[in-house]
Amino acid sequence: MLSLTATFLYALLTDRVMLLHQLDDMVDLFCEPFPGTTWYLPSDFPIHGLEGHNKHSQNSYGYLVEKNLINTDPNAPPSSLPSSLYLHLMHDMGDDHLHVRFFCDDDQQVISKINWVLLRTNQYIIPGLFLIPKYAEELAQMFPLKETAFHHLGRYLLHPSNTVWAMIMRYHNSYLVKSKEIIGIQVRIFDWAPISTEKSYEQVVKCTQQKSILPGVNLNQSQISPSTSTEATTKTVLLVSLHGEIYERLYNLYFEHPTTTGEMISVYQPSHEEKQQTEKKFHNYQAMAEIWLLSFSDVLVTSAGSTFGYVSYGLAGIKPWYLQSSIGSQNTQNPPCYRATSIDPCYHTAPNFNCKTGGTADPRNLVRHVRQCDDHSVYIYASSVKLFD
Repeated sequence: MLSLTATFLYALLTDRVMLLHQLDDMVDLFCEPFPGTTWYLPSDFPIHGLEGHNKHSQNSYGYLVEKNLINTDPNAPPSSLPSSLYLHLMHDMGDDHLHVRFFCDDDQQVISKINWVLLRTNQYIIPGLFLIPKYAEELAQMFPLKETAFHHLGRYLLHPSNTVWAMIMRYHNSYLVKSKEIIGIQVRIFDWAPISTEKSYEQVVKCTQQKSILPGVNLNQSQISPSTSTEATTKTVLLVSLHGEIYERLYNLYFEHPTTTGEMISVYQPSHEEKQQTEKKFHNYQAMAEIWLLSFSDVLVTSAGSTFGYVSYGLAGIKPWYLQSSIGSQNTQNPPCYRATSIDPCYHTAPNFNCKTGGTADPRNLVRHVRQCDDHSVYIYASSVKLFD
């Protein structure tokens, strides 16, 4: 969803039509966004094996530049250029300085003359587009508030299919619709930042109570007559996680003990599949539905570095509280969480390339509104950036 939105913006900036190579895991996830047409490539598209392209592909811009097989003169006539070109903008593009030349003005002049651009990315490259001087003026007109780029583009482009929307509405109307305030909590436990579900639960409680997102409870008292009326609920917690234990403990905490404020807290979790299963269609439907349900939240708490969380708060247009990652901190409980300073998602692997010298340049220091990400993805991705106002 992040890379689709970024590709759409690049198409707008370069006056291109965006067409999507549909893989099996995307079937029936989205509605067609453009009336009267389709955004999917036709089955008889003459270039085959699109999913097999990689940084070594011989039709990639980086390869052609390295082998001097393309005229990189900005004034080169279109007739001297290939009719199609592959752009490798994946997470591993920065291993050399060939593919990252995509983000340079002169190279954009060349690429703009090529009819068919095959772009592959698993990154949110929009902050990188803001680093290209050629597009600065138009981007400033499109987004006077820079950090709202994904918010506006995502809400315009990405619409759940009828199948997914029905799942969203069923859950919303059953559990969320009468709540006075929805607190969305998204917990992702990463292999690179391991934490037990016990510690994760403790972190969620400390974060939400210390930041007055949820009230404290009187642990020495039992809930005398917990109300089952949805009208008595003043706050509803929507917990989204692969793990069920965190939900069970949070549910029991507010079901068994009265709050210090007298508020009634309801806790719900749509699913807990224990592990990611992107090869299963229903798993992807469920993930999409839960992203949208989180975007209905009034307050959001998300795991630092999680793209699932990025999309949820980006669609919502609210600054989340990031749960402290175990990376870069010996103690995830102190502080347990901190407030984001921008609603923009993070571009994890931004290019550290100086277009003028051919050397390195820190992307965090090139323009005022593109700066280091404010979550702990910075500990894994040294050049991670996002948009700020």
